[in-house]
Amino acid sequence: MKNKDNKLKPNDDFKQFQTKIFVRAVFIMLITILVVFFVFNYVLGGHLSKFVVSFLTRFVYGDYEYALSVYQRVFRNNKMYYCIAIVLIVFFIVLREYLKIFTEYFNEINSGIDAIIAEDSEDVVLSQELMAVEKKINVIKHTLSKRKLEAERAEQRKNDLVVYLAHDLKTPLTSVIGYLNLLHDENRISDELREKYLAITLEKAERLEDLINEFFEITRFNLSNISLEYSRVNLTRMLEQLTYEFKPMLLEKNLECALICPQNLFVKCDVDKVQRVFDNLLRNAVNYSFEDEEIKIIVRQEEERISIKFINRGNTIPQEKQERIFEQFYRLDTARSSKSGGAGLGLAIAKEIVELHGGTLSVRSENEEIEFEVILPVL
Repeated sequence: MKNKDNKLKPNDDFKQFQTKIFVRAVFIMLITILVVFFVFNYVLGGHLSKFVVSFLTRFVYGDYEYALSVYQRVFRNNKMYYCIAIVLIVFFIVLREYLKIFTEYFNEINSGIDAIIAEDSEDVVLSQELMAVEKKINVIKHTLSKRKLEAERAEQRKNDLVVYLAHDLKTPLTSVIGYLNLLHDENRISDELREKYLAITLEKAERLEDLINEFFEITRFNLSNISLEYSRVNLTRMLEQLTYEFKPMLLEKNLECALICPQNLFVKCDVDKVQRVFDNLLRNAVNYSFEDEEIKIIVRQEEERISIKFINRGNTIPQEKQERIFEQFYRLDTARSSKSGGAGLGLAIAKEIVELHGGTLSVRSENEEIEFEVILPVL
Protein backbone atom coordinates (compact mmCIF):
# COMPACT_ATOMS: atom_id res chain seq x y z
CA MET A 1 0.00 0.00 0.00
CA LYS A 2 2.86 2.36 0.77
CA ASN A 3 4.38 1.99 -2.69
CA LYS A 4 1.02 2.61 -4.32
CA ASP A 5 0.58 5.79 -2.29
CA ASN A 6 3.99 7.00 -3.41
CA LYS A 7 3.10 6.35 -7.05
CA LEU A 8 -0.13 8.30 -6.73
CA LYS A 9 1.46 11.25 -5.04
CA PRO A 10 2.78 12.97 -8.21
CA ASN A 11 -0.77 12.95 -9.65
CA ASP A 12 -1.99 14.66 -6.49
CA ASP A 13 0.81 17.22 -6.78
CA PHE A 14 -0.22 18.15 -10.34
CA LYS A 15 -3.96 17.95 -9.80
CA GLN A 16 -4.40 21.72 -10.03
CA PHE A 17 -2.29 21.80 -13.19
CA GLN A 18 -4.37 19.01 -14.76
CA THR A 19 -7.59 20.80 -13.87
CA LYS A 20 -6.45 24.02 -15.50
CA ILE A 21 -5.39 22.22 -18.68
CA PHE A 22 -8.74 20.41 -18.82
CA VAL A 23 -10.69 23.65 -18.36
CA ARG A 24 -8.77 25.34 -21.14
CA ALA A 25 -9.20 22.37 -23.46
CA VAL A 26 -12.97 22.50 -22.86
CA PHE A 27 -12.87 26.25 -23.52
CA ILE A 28 -11.21 25.65 -26.91
CA MET A 29 -13.83 23.09 -27.82
CA LEU A 30 -16.65 25.46 -26.87
CA ILE A 31 -15.14 28.34 -28.87
CA THR A 32 -14.75 26.10 -31.90
CA ILE A 33 -18.33 24.80 -31.60
CA LEU A 34 -19.69 28.33 -31.24
CA VAL A 35 -17.78 29.46 -34.32
CA VAL A 36 -19.06 26.49 -36.33
CA PHE A 37 -22.61 27.16 -35.14
CA PHE A 38 -22.33 30.84 -35.98
CA VAL A 39 -20.82 30.26 -39.43
CA PHE A 40 -23.29 27.60 -40.45
CA ASN A 41 -26.29 29.53 -39.21
CA TYR A 42 -25.17 32.90 -40.52
CA VAL A 43 -23.84 31.71 -43.89
CA LEU A 44 -26.35 28.99 -44.61
CA GLY A 45 -29.19 31.04 -43.19
CA GLY A 46 -28.82 33.65 -45.90
CA HIS A 47 -27.88 36.65 -43.78
CA LEU A 48 -24.44 36.88 -45.38
CA SER A 49 -25.84 36.48 -48.90
CA LYS A 50 -28.12 39.54 -48.55
CA PHE A 51 -25.23 41.63 -47.25
CA VAL A 52 -22.80 40.51 -50.02
CA VAL A 53 -25.34 40.95 -52.89
CA SER A 54 -26.37 44.38 -51.56
CA PHE A 55 -22.72 45.42 -51.30
CA LEU A 56 -21.87 44.25 -54.84
CA THR A 57 -24.96 45.93 -56.29
CA ARG A 58 -24.34 49.28 -54.61
CA PHE A 59 -20.57 49.62 -54.82
CA VAL A 60 -19.30 47.28 -57.58
CA TYR A 61 -21.65 46.27 -60.37
CA GLY A 62 -24.76 48.41 -59.98
CA ASP A 63 -26.91 45.53 -61.31
CA TYR A 64 -28.72 43.37 -58.76
CA GLU A 65 -29.14 40.35 -61.08
CA TYR A 66 -25.48 40.33 -62.09
CA ALA A 67 -24.38 40.80 -58.50
CA LEU A 68 -26.56 37.87 -57.46
CA SER A 69 -25.03 35.64 -60.16
CA VAL A 70 -21.51 36.60 -59.05
CA TYR A 71 -22.39 35.78 -55.45
CA GLN A 72 -23.86 32.46 -56.65
CA ARG A 73 -20.67 31.47 -58.51
CA VAL A 74 -18.09 32.76 -56.08
CA PHE A 75 -19.67 32.37 -52.65
CA ARG A 76 -22.76 30.18 -52.55
CA ASN A 77 -21.38 27.30 -54.65
CA ASN A 78 -18.24 27.21 -52.48
CA LYS A 79 -19.71 28.14 -49.12
CA MET A 80 -18.86 24.74 -47.55
CA TYR A 81 -15.19 25.35 -48.28
CA TYR A 82 -15.39 28.83 -46.80
CA CYS A 83 -17.01 27.41 -43.68
CA ILE A 84 -14.35 24.77 -43.29
CA ALA A 85 -11.59 27.34 -43.82
CA ILE A 86 -13.08 29.70 -41.24
CA VAL A 87 -13.48 26.90 -38.70
CA LEU A 88 -9.88 25.75 -39.24
CA ILE A 89 -8.54 29.28 -38.96
CA VAL A 90 -10.40 29.86 -35.70
CA PHE A 91 -9.33 26.46 -34.37
CA PHE A 92 -5.65 27.02 -35.13
CA ILE A 93 -5.71 30.55 -33.69
CA VAL A 94 -7.20 29.30 -30.43
CA LEU A 95 -4.89 26.26 -30.39
CA ARG A 96 -1.86 28.50 -30.91
CA GLU A 97 -2.85 30.63 -27.94
CA TYR A 98 -3.41 27.49 -25.93
CA LEU A 99 0.04 26.11 -26.80
CA LYS A 100 1.55 29.47 -25.94
CA ILE A 101 0.37 28.87 -22.37
CA PHE A 102 2.27 25.56 -22.34
CA THR A 103 5.34 27.32 -23.65
CA GLU A 104 5.16 29.76 -20.75
CA TYR A 105 5.12 26.86 -18.31
CA PHE A 106 8.19 25.31 -19.97
CA ASN A 107 9.92 28.68 -19.97
CA GLU A 108 9.30 28.97 -16.22
CA ILE A 109 10.72 25.50 -15.60
CA ASN A 110 13.68 26.30 -17.84
CA SER A 111 14.30 29.51 -15.87
CA GLY A 112 14.25 27.46 -12.66
CA ILE A 113 16.85 25.07 -14.10
CA ASP A 114 18.95 28.05 -15.20
CA ALA A 115 18.79 29.34 -11.61
CA ILE A 116 20.20 26.01 -10.41
CA ILE A 117 23.01 26.16 -12.98
CA ALA A 118 23.75 29.79 -12.10
CA GLU A 119 23.80 28.83 -8.39
CA ASP A 120 21.47 31.71 -7.56
CA SER A 121 20.96 32.02 -3.80
CA GLU A 122 17.27 32.91 -4.02
CA ASP A 123 14.50 30.33 -4.22
CA VAL A 124 12.84 29.62 -7.56
CA VAL A 125 9.27 30.95 -7.86
CA LEU A 126 6.90 29.42 -10.46
CA SER A 127 3.21 29.69 -11.25
CA GLN A 128 0.66 28.36 -8.78
CA GLU A 129 -0.05 25.40 -11.08
CA LEU A 130 3.64 24.41 -11.00
CA MET A 131 3.92 24.47 -7.21
CA ALA A 132 5.03 20.82 -7.11
CA VAL A 133 7.78 21.48 -9.68
CA GLU A 134 8.81 24.60 -7.76
CA LYS A 135 9.23 22.61 -4.54
CA LYS A 136 11.28 19.89 -6.23
CA ILE A 137 13.55 22.42 -7.99
CA ASN A 138 14.17 24.24 -4.71
CA VAL A 139 14.90 20.96 -2.93
CA ILE A 140 17.42 20.05 -5.63
CA LYS A 141 18.86 23.57 -5.44
CA HIS A 142 19.32 23.45 -1.68
CA THR A 143 20.71 19.90 -1.80
CA LEU A 144 23.30 20.85 -4.42
CA SER A 145 24.26 23.97 -2.46
CA LYS A 146 24.67 21.91 0.71
CA ARG A 147 26.78 19.29 -1.05
CA LYS A 148 28.93 21.95 -2.67
CA LEU A 149 29.51 23.61 0.70
CA GLU A 150 30.39 20.27 2.31
CA ALA A 151 32.76 19.44 -0.56
CA GLU A 152 34.44 22.84 -0.24
CA ARG A 153 34.86 22.38 3.50
CA ALA A 154 36.27 18.87 3.03
CA GLU A 155 38.63 20.12 0.33
CA GLN A 156 39.75 22.99 2.56
CA ARG A 157 40.38 20.61 5.48
CA LYS A 158 42.31 18.34 3.16
CA ASN A 159 44.40 21.21 1.81
CA ASP A 160 45.09 22.47 5.32
CA LEU A 161 46.09 18.98 6.38
CA VAL A 162 48.44 18.55 3.43
CA VAL A 163 50.07 21.86 4.34
CA TYR A 164 50.39 20.72 7.96
CA LEU A 165 51.87 17.37 6.97
CA ALA A 166 54.28 18.99 4.52
CA HIS A 167 55.39 21.32 7.31
CA ASP A 168 55.71 18.40 9.73
CA LEU A 169 57.81 16.41 7.25
CA LYS A 170 60.58 19.00 7.41
CA THR A 171 61.09 18.69 11.17
CA PRO A 172 61.96 14.96 11.44
CA LEU A 173 63.76 15.03 8.10
CA THR A 174 65.96 17.91 9.28
CA SER A 175 66.68 16.02 12.52
CA VAL A 176 67.56 12.81 10.67
CA ILE A 177 69.94 14.63 8.34
CA GLY A 178 71.45 16.59 11.22
CA TYR A 179 72.20 13.59 13.43
CA LEU A 180 73.47 11.53 10.48
CA ASN A 181 75.85 14.35 9.62
CA LEU A 182 77.04 14.41 13.22
CA LEU A 183 77.69 10.68 13.12
CA HIS A 184 79.41 11.00 9.76
CA ASP A 185 81.60 14.01 10.57
CA GLU A 186 82.44 13.30 14.21
CA ASN A 187 85.19 10.72 14.31
CA ARG A 188 85.80 10.73 18.04
CA ILE A 189 82.35 10.13 19.46
CA SER A 190 81.61 7.93 22.45
CA ASP A 191 79.59 4.76 22.04
CA GLU A 192 77.02 6.11 24.46
CA LEU A 193 76.52 9.31 22.46
CA ARG A 194 76.51 7.34 19.21
CA GLU A 195 73.72 5.13 20.55
CA LYS A 196 71.81 8.22 21.66
CA TYR A 197 72.10 9.85 18.23
CA LEU A 198 71.10 6.62 16.50
CA ALA A 199 68.07 6.24 18.76
CA ILE A 200 66.95 9.80 18.05
CA THR A 201 67.55 9.33 14.33
CA LEU A 202 65.51 6.10 14.33
CA GLU A 203 62.66 7.78 16.22
CA LYS A 204 62.59 10.70 13.76
CA ALA A 205 62.78 8.34 10.79
CA GLU A 206 59.81 6.34 12.12
CA ARG A 207 57.84 9.58 12.55
CA LEU A 208 58.77 10.50 8.99
CA GLU A 209 57.50 7.12 7.80
CA ASP A 210 54.19 7.67 9.64
CA LEU A 211 53.71 11.04 7.95
CA ILE A 212 54.48 9.59 4.51
CA ASN A 213 51.99 6.80 5.16
CA GLU A 214 49.38 9.44 5.96
CA PHE A 215 49.94 10.96 2.53
CA PHE A 216 49.36 7.55 0.95
CA GLU A 217 46.27 7.12 3.12
CA ILE A 218 44.80 10.34 1.73
CA THR A 219 45.49 9.18 -1.84
CA ARG A 220 43.97 5.72 -1.28
CA PHE A 221 40.90 7.14 0.39
CA ASN A 222 40.13 9.44 -2.52
CA LEU A 223 41.04 7.18 -5.44
CA SER A 224 39.58 3.84 -4.40
CA ASN A 225 36.15 2.53 -3.55
CA ILE A 226 35.91 0.25 -0.57
CA SER A 227 34.49 -3.16 -1.49
CA LEU A 228 33.92 -6.08 0.86
CA GLU A 229 35.02 -9.73 0.65
CA TYR A 230 33.08 -11.69 3.26
CA SER A 231 34.41 -14.68 5.20
CA ARG A 232 33.66 -16.32 8.53
CA VAL A 233 36.14 -15.40 11.29
CA ASN A 234 36.60 -16.04 14.99
CA LEU A 235 36.05 -12.55 16.43
CA THR A 236 37.44 -13.57 19.82
CA ARG A 237 40.77 -14.70 18.34
CA MET A 238 40.96 -11.57 16.17
CA LEU A 239 40.65 -9.27 19.19
CA GLU A 240 43.07 -11.36 21.25
CA GLN A 241 45.64 -11.06 18.47
CA LEU A 242 45.02 -7.32 18.25
CA THR A 243 45.61 -6.70 21.95
CA TYR A 244 48.78 -8.79 21.82
CA GLU A 245 50.18 -6.73 18.91
CA PHE A 246 49.51 -3.50 20.80
CA LYS A 247 51.52 -4.46 23.88
CA PRO A 248 54.54 -2.28 22.96
CA MET A 249 52.29 0.77 22.51
CA LEU A 250 50.48 0.00 25.77
CA LEU A 251 53.77 -0.25 27.67
CA GLU A 252 54.84 3.24 26.53
CA LYS A 253 52.01 4.73 28.63
CA ASN A 254 51.87 1.92 31.19
CA LEU A 255 48.38 0.89 30.04
CA GLU A 256 46.51 -2.37 30.46
CA CYS A 257 44.04 -3.75 27.95
CA ALA A 258 41.18 -5.92 29.23
CA LEU A 259 39.27 -7.99 26.69
CA ILE A 260 35.80 -9.11 27.80
CA CYS A 261 34.45 -11.34 25.06
CA PRO A 262 32.57 -14.67 24.80
CA GLN A 263 34.70 -17.63 23.78
CA ASN A 264 34.80 -18.57 20.10
CA LEU A 265 32.39 -15.89 18.90
CA PHE A 266 32.18 -16.07 15.11
CA VAL A 267 31.12 -13.31 12.73
CA LYS A 268 30.81 -13.05 8.95
CA CYS A 269 32.63 -9.99 7.62
CA ASP A 270 35.50 -8.68 5.53
CA VAL A 271 38.30 -9.71 7.89
CA ASP A 272 40.95 -7.25 6.70
CA LYS A 273 38.56 -4.29 6.71
CA VAL A 274 37.08 -5.04 10.15
CA GLN A 275 40.55 -5.65 11.57
CA ARG A 276 41.48 -2.21 10.27
CA VAL A 277 38.49 -0.72 12.12
CA PHE A 278 39.48 -2.38 15.40
CA ASP A 279 43.14 -1.41 14.92
CA ASN A 280 42.15 2.21 14.42
CA LEU A 281 39.84 2.29 17.45
CA LEU A 282 42.39 0.67 19.77
CA ARG A 283 45.15 2.96 18.48
CA ASN A 284 42.85 5.92 19.08
CA ALA A 285 42.17 4.69 22.62
CA VAL A 286 45.88 4.40 23.35
CA ASN A 287 46.74 7.82 21.91
CA TYR A 288 44.03 9.66 23.85
CA SER A 289 44.16 7.69 27.09
CA PHE A 290 45.58 8.88 30.39
CA GLU A 291 48.70 7.06 31.53
CA ASP A 292 48.51 4.20 34.02
CA GLU A 293 44.91 3.39 33.07
CA GLU A 294 43.02 0.42 31.66
CA ILE A 295 41.48 0.16 28.19
CA LYS A 296 38.46 -2.11 27.97
CA ILE A 297 37.20 -3.98 24.93
CA ILE A 298 33.74 -5.34 25.73
CA VAL A 299 31.99 -7.65 23.26
CA ARG A 300 28.36 -8.72 23.60
CA GLN A 301 26.08 -10.63 21.29
CA GLU A 302 22.55 -9.27 21.33
CA GLU A 303 20.12 -11.39 19.27
CA GLU A 304 20.91 -10.48 15.64
CA ARG A 305 23.77 -8.09 16.29
CA ILE A 306 27.18 -7.94 17.98
CA SER A 307 28.31 -4.95 20.03
CA ILE A 308 32.03 -4.18 20.38
CA LYS A 309 32.93 -1.31 22.74
CA PHE A 310 36.36 0.34 23.10
CA ILE A 311 36.45 2.25 26.40
CA ASN A 312 39.33 4.33 27.77
CA ARG A 313 39.92 7.06 30.35
CA GLY A 314 40.91 10.39 28.78
CA ASN A 315 39.95 14.00 28.33
CA THR A 316 36.24 14.32 27.66
CA ILE A 317 35.49 14.99 24.00
CA PRO A 318 33.21 18.05 23.72
CA GLN A 319 29.80 17.48 22.16
CA GLU A 320 30.56 19.64 19.11
CA LYS A 321 33.67 17.55 18.40
CA GLN A 322 31.75 14.30 18.89
CA GLU A 323 29.42 15.41 16.08
CA ARG A 324 32.35 16.01 13.70
CA ILE A 325 34.76 13.29 14.77
CA PHE A 326 33.84 10.98 11.86
CA GLU A 327 34.29 13.68 9.20
CA GLN A 328 37.06 13.26 6.62
CA PHE A 329 40.31 15.00 7.55
CA TYR A 330 38.95 16.12 10.93
CA ARG A 331 41.62 15.90 13.63
CA LEU A 332 40.59 15.73 17.25
CA ASP A 333 44.02 17.03 18.20
CA THR A 334 44.66 20.00 15.89
CA ALA A 335 48.22 20.57 17.11
CA ARG A 336 50.62 19.90 14.26
CA SER A 337 53.35 18.89 16.63
CA SER A 338 51.26 16.21 18.25
CA LYS A 339 52.55 12.74 17.61
CA SER A 340 49.03 11.37 17.86
CA GLY A 341 47.67 13.80 15.28
CA GLY A 342 46.95 11.70 12.19
CA ALA A 343 45.52 12.52 8.80
CA GLY A 344 42.00 12.65 10.17
CA LEU A 345 40.93 9.75 7.96
CA GLY A 346 41.04 6.76 10.32
CA LEU A 347 37.64 7.24 11.95
CA ALA A 348 36.02 8.34 8.68
CA ILE A 349 37.20 5.18 6.93
CA ALA A 350 36.28 3.04 9.95
CA LYS A 351 32.74 4.41 9.93
CA GLU A 352 32.39 3.77 6.21
CA ILE A 353 33.60 0.18 6.57
CA VAL A 354 31.20 -0.52 9.44
CA GLU A 355 28.26 1.00 7.55
CA LEU A 356 29.12 -1.05 4.45
CA HIS A 357 28.69 -4.11 6.69
CA GLY A 358 25.22 -2.83 7.62
CA GLY A 359 26.35 -1.74 11.09
CA THR A 360 26.95 1.48 12.99
CA LEU A 361 29.89 3.23 14.63
CA SER A 362 29.17 5.78 17.37
CA VAL A 363 31.04 7.72 20.05
CA ARG A 364 30.11 8.75 23.58
CA SER A 365 32.25 10.78 25.96
CA GLU A 366 31.53 12.15 29.42
CA ASN A 367 33.20 12.33 32.85
CA GLU A 368 36.67 11.71 31.31
CA GLU A 369 35.56 8.50 29.68
CA ILE A 370 35.60 7.85 25.92
CA GLU A 371 33.57 5.03 24.39
CA PHE A 372 33.45 3.96 20.75
CA GLU A 373 30.85 1.31 19.95
CA VAL A 374 30.78 -0.84 16.81
CA ILE A 375 27.57 -2.71 16.07
CA LEU A 376 27.74 -5.43 13.42
CA PRO A 377 24.79 -7.53 12.22
CA VAL A 378 24.97 -11.31 12.58
CA LEU A 379 24.85 -12.61 9.01
